[in-house]
Formats: sequence, structure tokens, C-alpha cells
Amino acid sequence: MKLHTLKPAPKSSKTKKRLGRGQGSGGGGTATRGHNGAKSRSGYSQKTGFEGGQMPLQRRIPKFGFKNVNRKEYLPINVDLLQDLSNTHNIDTFTPEVLVAHGFAKSKDSIKILCKGELTAKINVTAHAFSASAKEKIEAIGGTITLL
Repeated sequence: MKLHTLKPAPKSSKTKKRLGRGQGSGGGGTATRGHNGAKSRSGYSQKTGFEGGQMPLQRRIPKFGFKNVNRKEYLPINVDLLQDLSNTHNIDTFTPEVLVAHGFAKSKDSIKILCKGELTAKINVTAHAFSASAKEKIEAIGGTITLL
């Protein structure tokens, strides 16, 4: 290896053309911006969705429906999952913290217990909401429910 054979690694250096430095440089005059219009002027910034004065797509499309800003989102957990956890880990009391510890929920989730599946173990469940049929199923076996 000699000094005259050294060269930068591939793609490590870019040769950016210097603009607006006179006609002899090849990028002088308009500095590749064209002659007139907003884009040719300094300080230009285009708003997101701007379509050159045409009505933007987001405003052209009809709006419909209703979005309730006070809607409460719940993470659904079925009783068959609680039954499986009860069988495999020998748990009889379920709280959101237990479900978080086993990876079925996140700490910020609101949990709703739903009815899908069979339940044979007597369990105590603490959650943010219960479906009516899940409540009946848990209490029919002798379990307890607690609302948060």
C-alpha cells in the first residue's frame, strides 16, 4: 500500500455540486431552481398536502360518520385464557398486574373480561369491565368479580 493508491471507501464521500457560485461553475444564475415561481425564491416551504392551489384530496373527499372522543377502549380477555392460566400456572386470582406479568396486557390497558370458552376453575377476577355472560359464568362456578 502506497499513498498514491489510497482512496476513500465506496459511498463514503459525496461530491455535492456547489450552486450559485457564478456562471463558470455550471450551477450559477438560477442555481438549478428555474426562473420564476415560489420554488425559485428563498424561504420557500411547501405545506403537507399542497396541490398547487387545487383543492387538496383530503378536503375533496366526503366526510361521514361520527367519532366519539370520549370512547373507552378495552383489551378483550376471554375466560378460556383465564382457565388456561389457572391450569398451567395454578393462579386463582386474576388482576391486571397478573395479566401484564404473563404478557397478555400492557400496564396502561383497560381490560374487559368476555365469555368465550369453558370455565371450570373457581377464580377471582379484578378487571375494568365484564360482559354480562362472563359475569354469570364466573359467579356460577363460585368465583368473584371486582370492578376497578
